[in-house]
Amino acid sequence: MVVLVLASAAGTLTPRPLWPVAKASEAFGQTRRILVLSNPIHTDIAIRIDAETLARFPFLAESGMPVTHSNARWLVFGWGGRAFYIETPTWADLKPMPLIKGLTLDRSVIHADVAGEIIEPSDRVRSFEIGSEEYQRLLAYIEASFKAEDGSISAMPDTAYGPTDAFFEANGWFSAAVGCNTWTAAALREAGIRTGWWNPLPVSLSMSLDLYN
Repeated sequence: MVVLVLASAAGTLTPRPLWPVAKASEAFGQTRRILVLSNPIHTDIAIRIDAETLARFPFLAESGMPVTHSNARWLVFGWGGRAFYIETPTWADLKPMPLIKGLTLDRSVIHADVAGEIIEPSDRVRSFEIGSEEYQRLLAYIEASFKAEDGSISAMPDTAYGPTDAFFEANGWFSAAVGCNTWTAAALREAGIRTGWWNPLPVSLSMSLDLYN
């Protein structure tokens, strides 16, 4: 336990990358706004719904998500372990087997959701303005996390929490060391945002974001 605490602290306090990277596109005011949403165990990335994002992720609409609804403002993406993520929409739904898989090894999924206006500022919402080049890298990272079968991406049947979201098969394996928050951190680094070297928990990711950005 002590080793894990020390490793988490070191991962938070050691920036990645070590030195800030120049963002030329921001110098000309060409920025895009993204959000990092957090709860006690999980983080998501939210991007604005517009023509570009709808064209980039057409399979969301094809899967029945209300991305063109008049109140839709944000696409929210999160990556996680299949059993725990799908079978635990609330703490009341917690079961032993999904928890065991979440602490060991499991296949991964992407959870996509549609949100309306998100209240800012908030303890659970952090916003960032990133350059257009960094934004394209972020979109590419998210897109590459979806697992295509026979060249297409489809929602997993009978897995959604409600009418606005869907689950998709994802690339990679989930473990306690490589989990949902390390995926978020890696995505943010693609967007030119510095994180800690290893951020297994939302609190460690949030602290590193505050320290280095």
